[in-house]
Amino acid sequence: MSSTLLVVHHTPSPFMQAMFEAVVSGATDPEIEGVEVVRRAALAVTPTDMLEADGYLLGTPANLGYISGALKHAFDTCYYPCLDSTRGRPYGLYVHGNEGTEGAESAVERITTGMGWTKAAEFVVCSAKPGKDELEACWELGATVAAQLMDG
Repeated sequence: MSSTLLVVHHTPSPFMQAMFEAVVSGATDPEIEGVEVVRRAALAVTPTDMLEADGYLLGTPANLGYISGALKHAFDTCYYPCLDSTRGRPYGLYVHGNEGTEGAESAVERITTGMGWTKAAEFVVCSAKPGKDELEACWELGATVAAQLMDG
């Protein structure tokens, strides 16, 4: 039986694209078996996508000190349909922000705490062009969350 890892992302910039690609690369590493990685743009994700997933990777820019409107829309759409059915599922987060990411990190923590999700890895936060260290951290984030779903 395989598990599903859902990557919900808002990727409006080259920096977010680089982080997204590194996260997906880690999650799809050949050593991780039995985990299907599904990618959904935050504006396109549905409650069914969320319900069918066993874990989540969330990607957002920090806009004006908060998560992107697209990721907020994803949570607004999926919150109540998924509230009781997704408790205990692991998640990870990567954020890019030019002027502070604390508000975005805090928002995701509040929302996921309300949903009963479990933080599966340290958040990856980048405030400039993602370099080698930041992209390796994104790869590790993807691999860590995916590995927790093996044998699921």
